[in-house]
Amino acid sequence: MKFFIDTANIKEIEEAKKMGLIDGVTTNPSLMAKEGGNVNEIAKKICEIVDGPVSLEVLATDFEGMIKEARELVKFGPNVVIKIPMTEEGIKASYFLEREGIPTNVTLVFSLNQALLVGKIGASYVSPFVGRLDDIGERGMKLVEEIVQVYKNYNFKTEIIVASIRHPEHVRQAALIGAHIATIPFKVIKKLASHPLTDIGLEKFLSDFQKVKGA
Repeated sequence: MKFFIDTANIKEIEEAKKMGLIDGVTTNPSLMAKEGGNVNEIAKKICEIVDGPVSLEVLATDFEGMIKEARELVKFGPNVVIKIPMTEEGIKASYFLEREGIPTNVTLVFSLNQALLVGKIGASYVSPFVGRLDDIGERGMKLVEEIVQVYKNYNFKTEIIVASIRHPEHVRQAALIGAHIATIPFKVIKKLASHPLTDIGLEKFLSDFQKVKGA
């Protein structure tokens, strides 16, 4: 299972890389805006730091605009993946770009039918948003389960990125289901390493050692 980090924060990306827990990066306009500064410079820096795929999202909503933006974004590095919204225009753009040799990540996917179209056109990645589905009372991970099954049924090559992850349980479930990738906020990555019994055990080990040391 691959771990992508869902952020545009350079410090978080560098820290995750030091931990050996980063296979790629996903960004979006909201994450970029949160960082401030020059968006293009941030994108270039991320592409330099990370060896794996870096998803950079287009802002255009029409086919021609998406293609134009994509051709500019890929100049930032050889590892750029173009993030495309799940719309009719987005599907056309993804299909076109993939056949130009430009990998795409179709995002804002909320149904199996949408994911089926993404697999059918041969996009490199599909991003179902589990947290946002949970927010409206649906089961986000159930959708991931269905996508995994359907992609296996038809041997689709599209990799599944579990997105909109809110907590470690989402990561656990994604791994059990067999999703290819989880794109995880840095704060959730850090929580994956934590368990109260680990803290208690370490505290006891250190306490016992101090007793022996002082004897």
